[in-house]
Amino acid sequence: MKKALHFGAGNIGRGFVGVLLHEAGYELVFADVAAPLIEALNEQDSYTVHEVGAEPRDIRVTGFSGVNSASDPEGLRRRIVEADVVTTAVGPTVLKIIAPAIAEGLRARAEAGTPGKVAVMACENAINATDGLAAAIREAYPEADDVAIFANTAVDRIVPQQEQGGGLDVTVETYYEWAVESKPFGDAVPEVPGITWVEDLAPYITRKLYTVNTGHAATAYFGRLQGLHKISDALADAGVRSRVEAVLAETKQLLVEKFGFAPETQQEYIGKILTRFSNPHLPDTVERVGRAPLRKISAGERFVGPAAELAEHGHRPEALVAAVGAALAFDVEGDPEAQELRGLLEEYAGRRGELVERLTGVGPEHPLHPQLVEVFEAA
Repeated sequence: MKKALHFGAGNIGRGFVGVLLHEAGYELVFADVAAPLIEALNEQDSYTVHEVGAEPRDIRVTGFSGVNSASDPEGLRRRIVEADVVTTAVGPTVLKIIAPAIAEGLRARAEAGTPGKVAVMACENAINATDGLAAAIREAYPEADDVAIFANTAVDRIVPQQEQGGGLDVTVETYYEWAVESKPFGDAVPEVPGITWVEDLAPYITRKLYTVNTGHAATAYFGRLQGLHKISDALADAGVRSRVEAVLAETKQLLVEKFGFAPETQQEYIGKILTRFSNPHLPDTVERVGRAPLRKISAGERFVGPAAELAEHGHRPEALVAAVGAALAFDVEGDPEAQELRGLLEEYAGRRGELVERLTGVGPEHPLHPQLVEVFEAA
């Protein structure tokens, strides 16, 4: 049986990448640092993924185990030596942390003479996340490309915050998309039925990030301003929906100009995305979707990325900048980044231009800078 090692045994790992690898016939090992989670994975012989929406179904996942990537480095190396596929769903900032462990596993794989190259794919909400992971791995093991193939991916599935007491079971939406660039594999593309193989991933991953992630976060931040709790309730509010639609009209303009998407095709995609956000069966909250605001307003991310490009081409992205302003007001007690943001706004009182550059990467010479300074000053 083919073997897959997946870093990140959380809800996304089990409810998205893990279940697709299971359905593709892989023996699945989850790597994580959460000891109770790894213990549960090794104690139970199955868990259920509940797909909710227009055509709900339950998927029973079997044939998995767990390895503690913090306390069992030897076990982790052995899994990498044996794996046909290595995937991640740990968050973009964690990739550099796990890279040395993957590098050691690849080194051990080379020493063991394992036939064939292992496919390494970072399934994160970031553009070209695998490139960043590969670069960090090569720093620790320069010969990594002799035993591994690195391919960028674009992933899309809403996995909401789960109810307490559900154990390993996960509730997800029925829709998913997992697009992977095929060029790195040449004629040896792995057989994973859940993957859509594409020659040029850039249009797909950028469209996903600047439509799904941008729209989702905008819904959370504008909804929070209105005192709403659920994402579906936020999008049902006419005022919130109008502001989100305005944000996606601006990203649509960029995507049409940059990649040549037909305007009607992109508008249809936007409609599909908003319908997904409105799914009343998903108990998703503005607090979960809006968490980590510092990352979400950083350079190249879902708001500043498209807004900066639009400004560079002579456009004035009002709605995207307004979404940044809404993110600055995201004051959630249990969110470390939200609290750090509050502290920075106090620390840089009277020096908003400096804070704009620090948090968004947009300096005074950039055409977007004055607009951002304006919303920062209002925060």
